[in-house]
Amino acid sequence: MEVTNTGWPIRWELLMRYRLIEIVALWEGRLTTNHLCNSFGIARQQASKDINAYLRDVAPGNLVYDSKLKGYKPSDTFTPKVTSGLADEYLHALASSKDFAHTFSQLDLGFAHTEMLSPPLRQVNPDILRALVQAARDGKKIDMGYVSLTSPDEESRIIAPHTLVCTHLRWHVRAYCEKNRDFRDFVLSRFRGINEIEGDASMRRGDDTRWNSMVNIILVPDSRLTDYQKAIIAEDYNMQDGKRVIPVRSALVPYAVQALNLDLAKIEARPEAQQIMVANLEEVRSHAF
Repeated sequence: MEVTNTGWPIRWELLMRYRLIEIVALWEGRLTTNHLCNSFGIARQQASKDINAYLRDVAPGNLVYDSKLKGYKPSDTFTPKVTSGLADEYLHALASSKDFAHTFSQLDLGFAHTEMLSPPLRQVNPDILRALVQAARDGKKIDMGYVSLTSPDEESRIIAPHTLVCTHLRWHVRAYCEKNRDFRDFVLSRFRGINEIEGDASMRRGDDTRWNSMVNIILVPDSRLTDYQKAIIAEDYNMQDGKRVIPVRSALVPYAVQALNLDLAKIEARPEAQQIMVANLEEVRSHAF
């Protein structure tokens, strides 16, 4: 696979290496061939070739070699070319590396100075996940065994899945439910069996009104904070003109609110604990169900 929208053709695997070059150099301040060798399983000679190619073809002048560091550091004119220059990209790289290190304990990916607190993993049967993915891809409805906290027994659900969704705590599938005659979220770990394909789905993603409707969650610093404290919170959340606008699908508003650690029904007694508020509270509440 090649990526060409940047103006120069790049193989996908090479683009991933270029991205790591930028991320490590920018956020750690020291890039060595070991970062590429350990992360991609390539030889030192190839890693050195990749760094030179990055500097020649992608971003001339972005890195300078520092003999004291025994590695490359970002130059004073460093400009991201294959990344956005956001801290999240570095944090995601750390998360991926920690995930690989957890599975392949013999790997040393060079991020020993970091630690991740991850939520407990929920058990998902690969056969069930494959069936849901295939049904979504082929536009089919499928009969599945499902358990819920509101039902005492496992029950058959005929659903037409259209999208897998990852929240900060779990995976679920967005699907049309024949029983409820509406689009619902089904937790992947609560499926218990595959019955059979029930034919073509009559309701698909384009029919899911809440999925296709966008809502802006407008965050502002808690009004009870001092101006100094508000400025700190605004910087934390990268607010512009005292607010941060987060566009979210209507169907995902409850999960976004949960991820932001907000309670739309009450206000924390201490503004230092609350920190942020939703400026368009009533609008967001109308979608948080």
